[in-house]
Amino acid sequence: MATFYYPCPRLQSAERDVSSFKLAERDVSSFKLAGRVFFLLLFLFTKRKRRERGFEMTLMVGSLQLGLIYGLLALGIYITFRILGIPDLTADGSFTLGMSVSAAMTVLQTADGTVLSLPGLGIFLAFLAGMAAGAVTGCLQTKLGIHPILSGILTMSGLYTVNLLILGSRSNVSLINGVGLFDSLNLMLGGDVDKNLIRTVIPVLFCVAAFLILSWFFRTHLGLCIRATGNNEDMVTASSINVDAMKITAIAIANGCVALSGAVLAQYQGYADLSSGTGTVVVGLASVIIGEVFFGKRSVVIGFASAITGAVIYRFLIALALKIDGFPAYALKLVSAVIVIIALSIPTVQAKLRFARQKREAKQHA
Repeated sequence: MATFYYPCPRLQSAERDVSSFKLAERDVSSFKLAGRVFFLLLFLFTKRKRRERGFEMTLMVGSLQLGLIYGLLALGIYITFRILGIPDLTADGSFTLGMSVSAAMTVLQTADGTVLSLPGLGIFLAFLAGMAAGAVTGCLQTKLGIHPILSGILTMSGLYTVNLLILGSRSNVSLINGVGLFDSLNLMLGGDVDKNLIRTVIPVLFCVAAFLILSWFFRTHLGLCIRATGNNEDMVTASSINVDAMKITAIAIANGCVALSGAVLAQYQGYADLSSGTGTVVVGLASVIIGEVFFGKRSVVIGFASAITGAVIYRFLIALALKIDGFPAYALKLVSAVIVIIALSIPTVQAKLRFARQKREAKQHA
């Protein structure tokens, strides 16, 4: 007598939950494996350095400080690249714009030639200037219908002249004649505080403040509308939400974060240079991808945390690569390019390996 199988909906739902849990467990294990490999390489490298000529703690602390500063940049790239899904190349120009405004306000000269240093105001104005640059790019995309990549290139090209004008027709401006943000804080604390501590605390404060503000903002009504615009633009339009305004706002906030990163970096290194913004988009994108390798693609809050963490890891990788014998200092661009290529290819390689594993399992159960 033939028997018939009647599928049970609850059983099928349970099977789907189990399979999805297994896939999530594999993703988490792959992230843990990547983290273990990174820290193993870090341990082996530092151990070898101790044996040869001593471990250079200054290099690692400097990488941490730069990683935190570039973490602000990674936050801006995450907003446009992950939340909106728009390739925005304005970052190369807005990063230098933040540096220029911050440097100009630090060595501001009065009518009698006295130098008036306003680094705090300069950082705030740099953030506003970056938002203005992002708003211009957003208007070119939405109001004039220019392609997102081309609109970013146009704004970036125009910002070169603006930055040159802010710096007084000079390609490089030193802050040695003014009192920067780090020196101001040191003087406020009596001048006896370790400089490395101050150069670490200030980037940490900026990163924590930006992380908390952005995490709160993207949970508000406006932030949820921006996230919905990136997920499904047609649905947002059908809900009578102004899509153009959401895009302009998001791009403005993103470039404000990028300009803030440039402003803090100018205070950190003591000068502003017009060529400092070259490759900014690549650095930010690599930071976002590296962070996702360790944290995965989850909520926006975890995405912001992973972007900052990815920026720190990226700077550590750059420092470790340059300290290996055979990599001279002028190979920085090559090392950066290789790290970016590896970071960008990791998700694709993981997807292909996962697909090949599923094919093997399907053949075994067939």
